[in-house]
Amino acid sequence: MALAQTVLCEALSEDIGSVRLTEVEVPEPGPGEVRIRLKACAVNFPDLLMIQGKYQFKPPLPFAPGGEAAGDVEAVGSGVEGFREGDAVVTGIRYGGFCERVNVPASTVRLKPERLSYAKAASYQTAYLTAYVALVRRGGLQPGETLLVHGATGGVGMAAVDLGKHLGATVIATGGRDDKLAVVKRRGADHVLNYTLANGRLGGFREAVKALTDGRGADVIYDPVGGDVFDESMRCINWDGRILTIGFTSGRWPQAPVNLILIKHIAVIGVRAGEYGRRDPEMGRANTEAIYRMAESGEIDPYVCRGFPLQQAVDAMRLLENREVVGKTVVTMNGYSM
Repeated sequence: MALAQTVLCEALSEDIGSVRLTEVEVPEPGPGEVRIRLKACAVNFPDLLMIQGKYQFKPPLPFAPGGEAAGDVEAVGSGVEGFREGDAVVTGIRYGGFCERVNVPASTVRLKPERLSYAKAASYQTAYLTAYVALVRRGGLQPGETLLVHGATGGVGMAAVDLGKHLGATVIATGGRDDKLAVVKRRGADHVLNYTLANGRLGGFREAVKALTDGRGADVIYDPVGGDVFDESMRCINWDGRILTIGFTSGRWPQAPVNLILIKHIAVIGVRAGEYGRRDPEMGRANTEAIYRMAESGEIDPYVCRGFPLQQAVDAMRLLENREVVGKTVVTMNGYSM
């Protein structure tokens, strides 16, 4: 048994500040489990939505938010092979990561990519898996094609920019703030476009994309935004192009105009990276292994803008809630700091 500080959600609330910092007892790991002394845990939108009771998966109360983390193995349960005390590891879990210590199934653990810090290691799995499934498995992005990435200043968008460049595409990145886009440009995007209009709506990139592609339009469009951004994307996509629908952060589900799908000979493709792996475990393992190898070799490089100590986990979530994050932000613990 070990003590650990944790951020606990005891009742669902619209206010993410309703969680509290407390101390809990963490038992010895059971059969097939590993106990990890966590150093960093990424902050993701599902963490906020679970506290608010708006996420499709609802963990039992009370629970600690936090789904992807990195730290050191502290103890191993019976039947566990391949890990020993002191190993630096990463884990992907649905909740529980805003805690100094956590017991997790050994099947969710793998050695930390040596090139990545704990903060970056805690931040690459979800974003890059989404980008990989979208661009490689679903979108079939080819070297020399033009990739238009919307929401490129966020975690999943920045991962798509990074991976798109690795795959040999010309990348056009959109976002809502020039200072954030400057970071994306420094990290390799070929072109950046601010799509925030004077009235606060998103759009105005259609003609710029056409000009950058000699009138053809983008071959592949990566869209986690939806709404007006999706609507305008339909007007600047190349013949035989692919629009990858990742999500709807704008708050509106768009309606795909079938006449344009027909006339332009394009495909509108849904992407659910996690479900893809659950329905095809063998392919899911292959996808996870692919991004792990790229992280290990330095071919991809997660961007973490800030780290907050566990005591300030609410501040970290507020930063995400207020759209102030560039790339990813993490909660740090056990003396680790970025």
